[in-house]
Order: sequence, then C-alpha cells, then structure tokens
Amino acid sequence: MPGQRSITEAERLAEARLGGMPLRREQMAAVANIHRAASAVRHHLEHSVLRGSDLSWTAFVVLWVVWVGGESETRHVAEEAGVSKGTLTGVARTLESRGLLTRTGHPTDGRLVLLRLTPEGEEFMRRVFPAFNEEEVFVTSRLSDGECRDLAEGLRRVVLQVEQHGEERRRALLDGAQPPPRRSGRRARG
Repeated sequence: MPGQRSITEAERLAEARLGGMPLRREQMAAVANIHRAASAVRHHLEHSVLRGSDLSWTAFVVLWVVWVGGESETRHVAEEAGVSKGTLTGVARTLESRGLLTRTGHPTDGRLVLLRLTPEGEEFMRRVFPAFNEEEVFVTSRLSDGECRDLAEGLRRVVLQVEQHGEERRRALLDGAQPPPRRSGRRARG
C-alpha cells in the first residue's frame, strides 16, 4: 500500500522501540500481522473488485451475511458483520436505496427489523462474488492450499478463543469493576 511502511520496516521499528521489554514477541507478531493482513486485504478488495460496484467493505460484508444466512434480524447481521447497529442502519439504507436489500418489520415484534436481499441483490452477489473470490485467490497466492487451510484453522482458533473466553478475560482484567462507557472518539460539544 503506497505511503505506508513495509511490513519488514514496521517490524524493525517495533523491535528497536521495544528493545529489552520482556514481551512475548511471537504472539505480538501474530496479532500485529492479523491486523496488517486484514487491513491490506480489505484495502485491496475495496480498491479492486468492490470499486467497480461502488461498494464499501462493510456494505459487501452485510450483503454476504444476508446472502448466506437468508432473511435475518438486523441485530444478528450487525453482530456477524462486526459493525454497530447504528452503522448497519446506514449501510442497510444505502443498500436498500440501491435496490439490493429490503428492510421490513418483524411479523411478531414491531421493534425488530428484518433484512433480505432483493432479486437484484441475489443476482448481484451471484455475479460479483466469483470476482471477489478471484481476488481472495490473488491475495493468498503465495500460500499453498495446505497453508491456506492451516492459516484458516489457526485464525479460526484465535476467533474461538475470543468468542469463548474473551468476556471472562475482560471481567478478570477489570477486577470486578464496571467498564468505562465507550466513547465514539468525537469531541464533546462546547
């Protein structure tokens, strides 16, 4: 990615900065590279196959979740897509305005909203996903099929660790205290 340090340079700078700190460097490198890989892949896909469709990564992931899972409640789509319900609302409105998605009220609970792909959304995913997959092949082309399977399994175990034990770990780190409220990063109005 232009304008960014190479992975080799970033690793060299981190090692120079951290010097003699007693750290678990292998684990640090694994987590740092999960982040770097996710960012690099997202950037590549947004600026290649998704650019032609004028879709953001988040919009594509929302379409994917609904395409694969079928009609779903917004709270479940937000969780699977890894976005807030507020972000999902904006993305769903955009996808609805483009004719790819419908939002309807839940038949038995008026507080809930369901998302479903339109026929145009279904056709869009059948047309775009093969091109998306070709880019998945491109970004993993330095790995063998076996290495891809091993990587996928290793990352799956990382996700399972956080899903199964993350909440318990967060509570232990807080030592019984309530977590501070999340901040949006916006400055308070004066």
